[in-house]
Amino acid sequence: MTASALTTDHSGLHRFLAGKDIFITGACGTVGRALLNRLIGSDANSITGTDHNEGTLFELSEQITDPRVRLLLGDVQDREQLRERLSGIDLLIHTAAFKHVGTCERSPRDAVSVNVLGTQNLIDAARGAGVTRVVFTSSDKAVNPTSVMGTSKLLSERLMAAAAEISSRQGPVFTTTRFGNVLGSSGSVVRVFERQIA
Repeated sequence: MTASALTTDHSGLHRFLAGKDIFITGACGTVGRALLNRLIGSDANSITGTDHNEGTLFELSEQITDPRVRLLLGDVQDREQLRERLSGIDLLIHTAAFKHVGTCERSPRDAVSVNVLGTQNLIDAARGAGVTRVVFTSSDKAVNPTSVMGTSKLLSERLMAAAAEISSRQGPVFTTTRFGNVLGSSGSVVRVFERQIA
């Protein structure tokens, strides 16, 4: 899958997004940025993107001129901040995570704190703020995981499934989608190959 594959046009999706206030975590990551660009082409009412990487967030803010877009420094580990920022949000798309297998192996506590506890923080904040729908982007590495990263994503999926079961009658709607490897993303083997070829 390539990042551009995320931008395929779907008219039903456009209708669904029309007039919605949308919030994206991990807006500077490969998936978050692709989704943000896709949402800019929709009739969404407002789009708020957050990321904990100040430098990349600044670069992204220099590239986006759409007045509906607001980019904020934020961290999924800050539950109170999330609850405040999710007030009035219709759709929350959660892409923020530590995704590099090697980094998560060397720093498992941080991977669990961001990927698992951060997801629970978002679930709690979304409930408290009255968000209508939450979409969590997981990884194909959650299938029979052999790494900290894959295991943390699987645990996050389980948290989302439990939240969906609890909230089945009174909302929000919690859903999960799994992504495969995104070609050319940060940390992608393609960049390693490019360096080797060069």
